[in-house]
Amino acid sequence: MKSLKPEPLTAAAFAPFGDVIEMRDDEAKDMNYGMAKRFHALAKVDASAEGGFPIISLVHSKKYAMPQQVKLIERHPLGSQAFIPVDNTPFILLVGRPGDGIESNHLRAFVTNGSQGINYHTGVWHGLLLTPFGEMTFICVDRDGAGDNCEELYFEPDDQFTLSI
Repeated sequence: MKSLKPEPLTAAAFAPFGDVIEMRDDEAKDMNYGMAKRFHALAKVDASAEGGFPIISLVHSKKYAMPQQVKLIERHPLGSQAFIPVDNTPFILLVGRPGDGIESNHLRAFVTNGSQGINYHTGVWHGLLLTPFGEMTFICVDRDGAGDNCEELYFEPDDQFTLSI
């Protein structure tokens, strides 16, 4: 069985797949007479295809046991999808470049530092939210509206692999 271990999440490494959502002081703008900092436009919400519109949801995920066998991935061809953790807990994400299909050996895995969120660009293949360090709650910024915005790809048994930490 093939195996994949996550690498630390950085904006540069994740750029082909989406945006890292995090507070960096070099990007902050003072507001409210210096009593607050705004970390502006950290990700672009893409939701307008086929008359779609952005929505905000809350997602609660149970703790995953690791290692985890990866049998499928999904993508959202009509809009971006962001997950911003409410808890200060790392999570693992699995991603692959957009396209009609993808092989498991073209996927990358990342682990967040606990305060980073992510925004998958439209069409990026990704795995399930993996929360092996504890139960977590996420703010999810997503697309709603007409059209089928979720496609799943199931790997053949020989193409499945184990994701470990």
